[in-house]
Amino acid sequence: MQKYELAPALTDEYVTSVWETLPRHIMPTLLLRGKESYRLFGCEITIATETFQHTGSFKFRAAYNLLSSLPKQQIVTASSGNYGQAVAYACQLLGKTCTIVMPSTSAQVKIDAVESYGGVVDLIDVHTISRNARVEELLDAQPGAFWAHPYDDYRVVAGNSTLGMEILRAADFDIIVAPVGGGGLSSGQVLARDRRASTTEIIGAEPHAGNDAARSLRNGMLLFNESEPDTIADGARTLGLGELNWEILRRGIADIIEVTDETTADALRYYFGSMNLKTEPTGALSLGAILTRPERFQGKRVCCIVSGGNVDPKLFASLVNA
Repeated sequence: MQKYELAPALTDEYVTSVWETLPRHIMPTLLLRGKESYRLFGCEITIATETFQHTGSFKFRAAYNLLSSLPKQQIVTASSGNYGQAVAYACQLLGKTCTIVMPSTSAQVKIDAVESYGGVVDLIDVHTISRNARVEELLDAQPGAFWAHPYDDYRVVAGNSTLGMEILRAADFDIIVAPVGGGGLSSGQVLARDRRASTTEIIGAEPHAGNDAARSLRNGMLLFNESEPDTIADGARTLGLGELNWEILRRGIADIIEVTDETTADALRYYFGSMNLKTEPTGALSLGAILTRPERFQGKRVCCIVSGGNVDPKLFASLVNA
């Protein structure tokens, strides 16, 4: 398996141990065949949905794998909502405490969920202070607390790789499409693919309004958004990829497709109307990539990852009824 300079601990032995131990703490992903996908999209689509995972998204895989390895009892992190929920619930299970920095624009359903799991929510105006800057302030005020980074950590990548392991054990796909924000999910799929020595292509799907990862891949260097992107895909409102995630993706991802909010909404409506599946906009990015560049997927066996289903009811209703 590829060796990573920024994560020497990401060995075959470590990944194997995560694949053997983490599944007992998580829900297996649900695989669904896309209805009439060949007629509609020109490819055979299987949906791997994490909407039924603990806390409603793939983030629990990473959060539990990371926090269960730590002796520290106080946890601080930043999140639009899904990782915050996952960290709060993992802390509840592991007897830890946590503070979650969240944008004031976060969906109320996600704020309420973090608090329901016992997490302390620290709301900020991201135009006044960045998430990371606020986390640094909290760490200064809480000596000994641990910063649980949502994506730039080898334990996060390894936890997310369990999803890729499940997908690749289930079927021989030509392509796996994963939403891209900070790169934790997509780099986990690359890790799983490489660990299994599969030829499956990993393709990322990113909001057009926050296309730092696509620009980074095109330019061969890590680039960042100037501010948090204005996109309905709130789980991908990141400034840039993590350094470890970039190290993995620049060598292992085949493509990153930029998806407009309008196309993301179209994909969300397909999931709900044809599959009776409630997804959050970020989770619809993967199908949005197929709608954006259908020629890239023609005749292929494609697995679209739906990363989560935590969406504000009013936003979801407005998108479905648009």
